[in-house]
Amino acid sequence: MTPAAFAKLALGFDGATQGAHGGHPDFRAGGKVFASMGFKGPDSATVKLTPEQQEMLVAAEPAIFTPVTGTWGQRGYTMIHLPAADATTMKSALAMAWTNVTASSPRAAKPGGRAVLPKAAPRARCGPARRAAPR
Repeated sequence: MTPAAFAKLALGFDGATQGAHGGHPDFRAGGKVFASMGFKGPDSATVKLTPEQQEMLVAAEPAIFTPVTGTWGQRGYTMIHLPAADATTMKSALAMAWTNVTASSPRAAKPGGRAVLPKAAPRARCGPARRAAPR
């Protein structure tokens, strides 16, 4: 897989756009990065997976996928060795990453996510309002 082929696949997802951060091309959906290229060199790319997805891909294709080092890797960011990858494998990994950033489910549903709960409705008062006692 070439970097150009990776970019073409990434841009094929609904609403995907190309941007850049840190001097490297990235691919976004809804303003959120789901993949990037060139972090470790011209033949590398990364995808934003869940830790469980990362574990599955690294176990299945260790010549293609490795966790990013440090905390980012523990959160699921996964390095791709592009020359070892094929289009079918990349479509699958990119689809997972794209879904991870476009899913409408609450973050609480994701392992390690923070709960984003709706605000409680104001409580209705029952009976007359209480007055402060004179001092």
